[in-house]
Amino acid sequence: QLQLVDSGGGLVQPGGSLRLSCVGSGSIFSSAVMCWYRQAPGKQRELVALITIGGRTNYADSVKGRFTISRDNAKNTVYLQMNSLKPADTAVYYCNLSPPVTRYWGQGTQVTVSS
Repeated sequence: QLQLVDSGGGLVQPGGSLRLSCVGSGSIFSSAVMCWYRQAPGKQRELVALITIGGRTNYADSVKGRFTISRDNAKNTVYLQMNSLKPADTAVYYCNLSPPVTRYWGQGTQVTVSS
């Protein structure tokens, strides 16, 4: 079993930065491909970034060059560093496995980019 707790969201101005964290409890965290997803109002949830066990990463085109995903397996934590934020990045952000497992969705963390 795995429990994921997302944090680090907030209100930021366009061009600003935030760092999200996802702490996992459970033995499978260190052996799982982890992802950040997001869901904007009225839109479907989408994949933002992925990181493999070995640290290889992949990003949605909309965030390439601005977001960086990383993980610390010793701390069971996945991070998402978000720079040069845009209003279009406004959403609830979640971490989960790849592919996502329904019972592992946490409460998410709200990111609002607005002046």
